Amino acid sequence: MAERLTIIDFVEKYVAQFAKNPFIWEKNLNANVWEPISYEDTLKKAKRIAAGLMALGVQKGEKVSYLSEGRDMWIIGELGVLYAGAVNVPLSIKLEESNDLVFRVKHSDSKYVITSKFQLPKIRKILPECPMVEKIIIFDEIADLQENEMYIGDILKMGDEFLAANEDQFIKRYSSIGPDDYANISYTSGTTADPKGILLTHRNYTANVEQAHSVIGVTPEDKMLIILPLDHCFAHVAGFYTMMSYGASLGMVPSGKTGKEALRNIPGSIKELKPNVMLSVPTLAKSFKKNIETTIKKSGPAVEKLYNFALRNAIAYNKEGYNKGTEFVDIFRKPLMVLFDRIIFRKVREGLGGHMKFFVGGGALLDIDLQRYYYAIGIPMYQGYGLSEATPIISANSPAKHIFGSSGKVVSPMEIKILDADGIEQPYGSKGEICIKGENVMAGYWKNPKATADTVVDGWLHTGDMGYMRDAEMLYVVGRFKSLLISADGEKYSPEGIEENLVESSKYIDGALLHNSQDPYTIALVTPNKEALKAYVKELGLDPSSDEAKIKMLEKIQEEVNMYRKGGRLAGSFPERWLPAAVCVLPEPWTEQNHFLNSSMKVVRGRVEEAYKEHMEYAYTPEGKNIINKMNLASL
Repeated sequence: MAERLTIIDFVEKYVAQFAKNPFIWEKNLNANVWEPISYEDTLKKAKRIAAGLMALGVQKGEKVSYLSEGRDMWIIGELGVLYAGAVNVPLSIKLEESNDLVFRVKHSDSKYVITSKFQLPKIRKILPECPMVEKIIIFDEIADLQENEMYIGDILKMGDEFLAANEDQFIKRYSSIGPDDYANISYTSGTTADPKGILLTHRNYTANVEQAHSVIGVTPEDKMLIILPLDHCFAHVAGFYTMMSYGASLGMVPSGKTGKEALRNIPGSIKELKPNVMLSVPTLAKSFKKNIETTIKKSGPAVEKLYNFALRNAIAYNKEGYNKGTEFVDIFRKPLMVLFDRIIFRKVREGLGGHMKFFVGGGALLDIDLQRYYYAIGIPMYQGYGLSEATPIISANSPAKHIFGSSGKVVSPMEIKILDADGIEQPYGSKGEICIKGENVMAGYWKNPKATADTVVDGWLHTGDMGYMRDAEMLYVVGRFKSLLISADGEKYSPEGIEENLVESSKYIDGALLHNSQDPYTIALVTPNKEALKAYVKELGLDPSSDEAKIKMLEKIQEEVNMYRKGGRLAGSFPERWLPAAVCVLPEPWTEQNHFLNSSMKVVRGRVEEAYKEHMEYAYTPEGKNIINKMNLASL
């Protein structure tokens, strides 16, 4: 059995091994250069912070809420919290509503808050509702420090003094931390009023890093640019802990006053740091692809035509990844692949720094066409699957083993089984709920024994996701096990495949959500792409604001939904009986601002259905079943 390391043991081990290697790269905005911090300097600073926290009065096991953009001090500061024996409560900077922050700070029993100058106003606003908070520590120097606020530099000075006088006490504190002690309380994305606090132990993290080694690897020379929020355990495990275990390094995108400002810094950071690997999500991958295609289009019709031919050739050669180059005709495709890679795709890759080896893609249902595209241009996007309750990695594709459309090879050591609704284990190829057992399974939900007992049964984590095993290694995730369509006769079906395909296949539909809860038929709630629809009716010579134009828009949406039915271009893609018989066209898109998307950019199904309950009820009437109805017209 593997040694049950704490995060402290883990950090000490790899800092000793890679002491002089660069660990964190951060851009010095004044000098406009990226500067490295070595492994040993990272740890020295973290220990100074830890000692300063002890001098401040932080006790072992106390909770520290953490709200900041990604930066070097995010990582160093969190290590300081952990070395002090405290529990970090990472909070998403996407949390804008005061009640979202208040709930998490109060529910976690946080006595301390560490934040940045950009996030400080949010903390100041909620303080009157959080009387248990004793001290706020700020990463940046500010002119208007208020009562109970401190600059991190003062914590470092306190740490130096504490270490000079009480080093043995400090060593005793971090040496007392055990593998089953809590490291984080990681809150769910907030699909309900009261998000659950996921308890992750020191061993949860170190075990998942060991498991991740079974599917993917990097070299000490590799650099990762972290563009995902550091509050999620995906960035922790797949990002800085895994990179640390290989002696590799990571960089942070310079933060801004807003999330949009940070997003604008991503392209420049990629070109300057020239990363070898990045963590990504479908939204970012689509954005990169769109930028590449825009650049190609600007190069003229001849270049665009050659680029598209090169793409088709590469996609045909690569097939599903694992079986590339297996047909006789591939003998002729390969020389073209080499030629086009040299004259076209190498230049495309330069737009992403020129050194990228691969992306690690989060999200269980990554568009297969997106995977084919990135593989064709020479930067594979290896899809993985996981969830916070599993710390989070459960499976991943990798250079050694990958199949487009799969969620990858299951990590090892870890047990997995697929159960049907009656709890019966399913054979290979049969769908059911994905359940896993291993040292990466969370300790439970903070202050929620019922939810813990419902989710972790005899050590088995019930993920709530539906999938199947192709064989003993490869997992396919196909949707949510609990977000099922249920027909009037009790038959069940997972809607995600249809929903995602509708959005991917139609430029007129931005969002789709299917509903059937033992109803006469399935309905679809769709958010239309109003600009695309306006352009469509203008081509017909119609005024987009006219009733005639709006009827044509609705007919076009219905036409898009009908493409899956007999005679349609995508007929047979899904069982006919589960296709929507009625369509509710909604008046506004789903966003984080209107709370229809959570901070992980997932649709909050229950919230959408509650908000549009009247539309849904109307869709089950004879008048509402026809897409051309008063509610749909009003939505346009």
